[in-house]
Amino acid sequence: MKINFNGKLLFFALLLLAGLQACKQKPAKFSTDNDVKSGTATFVADASFSPILDQELYIYSSLTPNAKVNVVYKTENEAVNTLLNDSVRVAILSRDLTADERAVITKRTLSVETVRFAIDAIALIVNTASNDTSITVGQLKKLLTGQGDLNRTIVFDNPNSSLVRYLKDFTGSKGFTQKNIYALKSNKEVLKYVSEHPDALGITGFSWLNDPDKDYAGYVEKVKVVSVRDESNKQYPDTYFKPSQESLVLKQYPLSRGLYMINCTSKVGLAMGFAKFLGSQPGQRIILKSGLLPDSIPTREISIKNKF
Repeated sequence: MKINFNGKLLFFALLLLAGLQACKQKPAKFSTDNDVKSGTATFVADASFSPILDQELYIYSSLTPNAKVNVVYKTENEAVNTLLNDSVRVAILSRDLTADERAVITKRTLSVETVRFAIDAIALIVNTASNDTSITVGQLKKLLTGQGDLNRTIVFDNPNSSLVRYLKDFTGSKGFTQKNIYALKSNKEVLKYVSEHPDALGITGFSWLNDPDKDYAGYVEKVKVVSVRDESNKQYPDTYFKPSQESLVLKQYPLSRGLYMINCTSKVGLAMGFAKFLGSQPGQRIILKSGLLPDSIPTREISIKNKF
């Protein structure tokens, strides 16, 4: 009996040791081996902004060859949950964190640094064959709350996206259950649907309409942007505006949202380096070229010669 008991004790001791060793060898959820200009880091981002972020990452990688930033694209809800459960420590969203969400992060003795780097517009699109060219904010709210034409199909991207959350805030609704309103899977599907249905109204991020990739450029050619009038705008209550950098900076176009990088790493690393790049002249010029509004308009230097 004594030998048998000692044998079991030795077995459990070896099992415990193996378990502890496995825990030590288990890889971290995210890489912390990086500094401002080198190393590897993983961020999560709202999939709505993949066109502009892919451009930023391409230039950033060419300027900082020793840095590798991996971006995982998810819906807004999924992206926020990924950040809160500590699977990543950097998120790029169309909103800042709420007080409760910040409390989850700071409870881990981590700081939360938020940087806005661009302003996007929510674009309303119709088929090029449609006679619709304009709409008021009041009419749009009625359409989204079931008080408008129920025979008109309204489509937007994933039900868990930042766009749906924006529209809920915009209308004061908890959800869209009307039979004529559909949530698809992506912005590309919205563009495809509207390009094929003359009676549809699509709602998408403006960044998807400028310089589209080849796989959906054909859809963009078959849609047009609707002008919007905000009756409550004291300066321009009677004027319709399309989304543009000018109408955004002058606050004429009523449907807009910011793009934010939320850094919870609490260290000087790639997150800080990428945030600095987004706010730099090259980073902001990429925003400017994309058709979105940069958070800070890049300056343009002009050389004047006295003699020619």
